[in-house]
Amino acid sequence: MFESAQIGHKISKAEWKQEIPGLREGLLDAQLDLLQSKKIPVIILVAGVDCAGKGETVNILNEWMDPRHIETHALRDLTDEELERPHMYRYWRVLPPRGKIAIFIGTWYSTPLIDNVYGAIKNAELDQQLERIVRFEKMLCNEGALILKFWLHLSQDEQKKRLKRLEKDSNTRWRVSPVDWQHYKMYDKFRQVSERMLRQTSTPESPWIIVEGTDPRYRYLTIGKTVLNALRQRLDTPEPPQHEEPIPPIMSAIDDLLILRTLDLSKKIKKTDYQDELERYQGKLNLLTRHADFKKLSIVIVFEGNDAAGKGGSIRRITQALDARQYRVIPVAAPTEEERAQPYLWRFWRHIPRKGRFAIFDRSWYGRVLVERVEGYCAHTDWMRAYGEINDFEEQMHRKKTLVIKFWLSISQEEQLQRFKEREKVGFKRFKITDDDWRNREKWNEYELAVCDMIDRTSTEIAPWTLVEANDKYYARIKVMKTVCERIENALGK
Repeated sequence: MFESAQIGHKISKAEWKQEIPGLREGLLDAQLDLLQSKKIPVIILVAGVDCAGKGETVNILNEWMDPRHIETHALRDLTDEELERPHMYRYWRVLPPRGKIAIFIGTWYSTPLIDNVYGAIKNAELDQQLERIVRFEKMLCNEGALILKFWLHLSQDEQKKRLKRLEKDSNTRWRVSPVDWQHYKMYDKFRQVSERMLRQTSTPESPWIIVEGTDPRYRYLTIGKTVLNALRQRLDTPEPPQHEEPIPPIMSAIDDLLILRTLDLSKKIKKTDYQDELERYQGKLNLLTRHADFKKLSIVIVFEGNDAAGKGGSIRRITQALDARQYRVIPVAAPTEEERAQPYLWRFWRHIPRKGRFAIFDRSWYGRVLVERVEGYCAHTDWMRAYGEINDFEEQMHRKKTLVIKFWLSISQEEQLQRFKEREKVGFKRFKITDDDWRNREKWNEYELAVCDMIDRTSTEIAPWTLVEANDKYYARIKVMKTVCERIENALGK
């Protein structure tokens, strides 16, 4: 692939002086239009051979545009906070909102590339990691992001010249380390792995642009023009006309066997037995959090269910057994303006807990395939692709020893109606009932179908759904507590 770069191409001083004023003006105008329109987020990756001019190129882009609206990230060693979370957490938390530009020097390609070169991972693992990156970038593009990926190339001879020139000058000697010379000696291996990486991750949505890095003026102009052209193309392309999408074919279980209808909602437990069982499982949960190996785990508990199914009551029974410093309850409502400016999963990624901690979600990322699907808040293509994106998200948590425990609390229509009426009568419970709750009852069948599709497509071996018969609150709470204890016990190998 590197043969596609224009080796030895140079820009004269005359060409440079002629091109730069118009290019800078165009970049500033495009950046202002981007900022005012808040149409898309822009992600620029600057990667390549050591000493190919990555840092200088980023400095030029900041100089040519308004740096107040550019976020530059030179991510290197993982922090303690990042080490305790999935690898992509460090990138998710710094993604730019719509209207802003983010430039990454340390990119999500750096770790798999270096690990493979040094033999820490084999080609099969490298390919798996690259495939996950491709899915990540495709998801960002589907959410509207413009991703520009630049690979700065140098020949081995030119890299050696750069290293020696930097070492010779006392002002730049600090920029050359023993690692740089070690990488120079491994040039052929780096080139081989880099070509493999570029081939597998150059996609129609986010292709790699290989730039010869020998001549700085050529490098700067090539990248600057590419950024400007890509920005103008996206900003000047009119939004597609809004139209009502045709109703997609109904998705349902084979033979119309909906799993929610197989639940025995008559299951009950006596109040005296409930008190004994609750005390037992709360004590057990507390002891599990004191286990020596618990500090190696993170726990994410997801509560979904019918309105008034008892999610809040179940959450309180869990938190009663925990140290308040160990957990955080995240109530999920309609996205804020800040959250709407980011990819859908962004607001959930930032709540992934550290080791030894709980994050308990009252509603979750499954809103996209439930309320957003049923109410038409997102397009059919958006919620259909969300199943795969959610499974990827949970798989990434699992690989970092984050235990994902998911509950769907199910009640009958009759039981829900009774609970709604009770809430309207009790002063301190009135806040729990809204006009939306009543409207949702009118779409009971649509929600039921959406839930069954969700369970079918996202109940995996690593993050299975637990369906809770919740007409009897006592029974539901005990089933939740018992499941949480069993899942943590299994994760601890007890």
